[in-house]
Amino acid sequence: MGVKKLKPTTPGRRHMSVLTFEEITKKEPEKRLIEPLKKHAGRNNQGRITTRHRGGGNKRFYRIIDFRRNKHGIPAKVVAIEYDPNRTAFIALLQYKDGEKRYILAPLGLKVGDVVQSGPGSPIRVGNALPLREIPLGTQIHNIELYPGRGGQLVRAAGAAAQLVAKGDRYVQVRLPSGEVRMILAECMATIGQVGNVDHANVSIGKAGRRRHMGWRPAVRGSAMTPRDHPHGGGEGKAPIGLPHPKTPWGKPALGYRTRRNKKTDRFIVRRRYEGR
Repeated sequence: MGVKKLKPTTPGRRHMSVLTFEEITKKEPEKRLIEPLKKHAGRNNQGRITTRHRGGGNKRFYRIIDFRRNKHGIPAKVVAIEYDPNRTAFIALLQYKDGEKRYILAPLGLKVGDVVQSGPGSPIRVGNALPLREIPLGTQIHNIELYPGRGGQLVRAAGAAAQLVAKGDRYVQVRLPSGEVRMILAECMATIGQVGNVDHANVSIGKAGRRRHMGWRPAVRGSAMTPRDHPHGGGEGKAPIGLPHPKTPWGKPALGYRTRRNKKTDRFIVRRRYEGR
């Protein structure tokens, strides 16, 4: 997979780059594995904006991804590698020996024709899913479960990979892409390898319209607002943001402020991601 820089035929294309999509082998999704995706424009079930600057964008269908990998012991052949507009990673279409088809996140190096498997006793090979207790130390993994049977919740973005660093009787220690080291139950499943589409981070959007196609609306600076709309607003001419730190529209610190409140799982974090910085 590579990144192609476009010729500057217009101002919008001058700094734009796109993926070459060499890995993609199929354009149309599997009809039985898609469902309609309703837009909410960043609003929750009460109609309140919970994620700002969202709305519009191109229409999409949701691809049903098998994060659980619970079809144990049955080999599956990789039929196609596809683009998914709902995530940064590419997806792989698997066909099992009994004829069922499922989508999984496509790891780096997985090709059409490869055979993957899931469950205890599966070979240590890219694309195979196993319980963490059976994976050797130092192995790169992704799509990691936090609770057995719930499905992978960690390390699912393009180019991401975690590493198994220690094993105990009941828990294993995993170093996440952020640098955090966390204890996870040894029965939880994880997939071998690094998530594909590693060049995603190197793509330059190039123009505002491309962001609008993705469903992102403009973000207005706080200093351009009025005092009632933002703590940074108001003043004659340009005014500094004030001490001691930048704020959100609701007055919370915007940089370096710890927002974690889940004390129940604090004991599972061996090393926090911001230690040693």
